[in-house]
Amino acid sequence: MGENLRGEPGVSTSSWGTGSICRGGYSMNIFKILPLPDRLGFLLAYTLAALIMVYLSYALPRTLPGDFVTSMYSGSPATLTAEQEKEIRYFYAQDEGFGHYLGRLATFKWGYSYAYLTPISTLILEALPWTLVLMGSAQLLSMFLGFLAGVETAWRRGGALEKGVVGGMTILEGMPEISTGLILLVVFALYLQWFPAAGAETAYARVTWGTWLVDVGRHLALPLATLVLAYFPGNFLLTRGSMLLVLKKPFVQTARAKGLPPWRVRYAHAARNALLPVVTRFGLRLAFMVTGALVVETIYSYPGLGTLLFKAIGARDLPLIQGIVLFSSLVVLFINMGLEIVYCCLDPRIRHAC
Repeated sequence: MGENLRGEPGVSTSSWGTGSICRGGYSMNIFKILPLPDRLGFLLAYTLAALIMVYLSYALPRTLPGDFVTSMYSGSPATLTAEQEKEIRYFYAQDEGFGHYLGRLATFKWGYSYAYLTPISTLILEALPWTLVLMGSAQLLSMFLGFLAGVETAWRRGGALEKGVVGGMTILEGMPEISTGLILLVVFALYLQWFPAAGAETAYARVTWGTWLVDVGRHLALPLATLVLAYFPGNFLLTRGSMLLVLKKPFVQTARAKGLPPWRVRYAHAARNALLPVVTRFGLRLAFMVTGALVVETIYSYPGLGTLLFKAIGARDLPLIQGIVLFSSLVVLFINMGLEIVYCCLDPRIRHAC
């Protein structure tokens, strides 16, 4: 960031024009700033990306070995005749062309699940809230705690405590989610029995709203802790590295020379300018939150989209796999579009977005 007339980090409004930034009472609209050719290029790029994602959601699930009929009857005691097997395979034919698939999506018809005999949109909407609660809480909590810890550690750099914390976070960053999840599951659910081992709520329990929220929180605790422990070290290390670079900038020295309180120099000047990489990481993690918790949801049998996708792959439920893959791909696309605009709000030097 540059320095404004008061010597504070920021952006001079004279160089960008009214409406070009998100601070200082100005609003920003990317489509008002971009000239018409750039506007069309921006929309065309994302439209092309959406079409590619639609095609990949159609083509990639079809590369899986096996089919739904084999998966359904392989472990069944029922014996099918050759004629029955032929009729069932014809009923679950997977030869839908891409044109028909694209036309069906254009009319908002996502199809029916083979295994659940339920509209795919219904299954996604039922599982989505649980994933949003789990992943949203984990992302926000790990980002907030990681950012604060990173800022404070970078401000107090050079001590033995900082070296120990950085070493511990580096080790924790290398631990896979499955290892952390299994450790927490065995210790706190199976051995100590402090928390439930599976599910998102107690089945068939008739309780009040308050008791239900407590029950949901107890089921959420272990999956949430697993994801926070997985995401927190990366946010911490990234914030610390970004802060170390920002603290060397001239505007930080200027703020100190003006006699501003240390907390104001630390957060209003340095931390604000170190925020962009953290927001980038948050956006990328948020984009993959639909399927990013697949391992954790499977370990704890948490009824989110990750578990639903895992079961659909196991059953070779092609329409359901296509629906979840397409939905998660579009979420990634729209979040990236949002990040393009957020970048301009945080750092107007990024001219490719502004």
